Amino acid sequence: MHVDGEAFVVDAEDLARAFHVNTAEVFRSLREGILTSRCEKGIDEHEGRHRLIFSHHGRVLRLTVDGEGRILSRVVIARPPGREPGT
Repeated sequence: MHVDGEAFVVDAEDLARAFHVNTAEVFRSLREGILTSRCEKGIDEHEGRHRLIFSHHGRVLRLTVDGEGRILSRVVIARPPGREPGT
């Protein structure tokens, strides 16, 4: 993982490992909108940190990173069956 300007760049291999797929599946899922991502910027006591959240077929990879792209924490969770994202 690294920072390119103001964007965080996560390697496809890291996403593939987290979601138990190959890198071709990562790229296909990104193109088709199956693998989604969002970035949250920390405020107040979390200033200088960002949370990168990736979702793919019920699994979520959450990375907390500093402004230089160093991973501070990494969590992979599976959404409980029958729950929609955001519920």
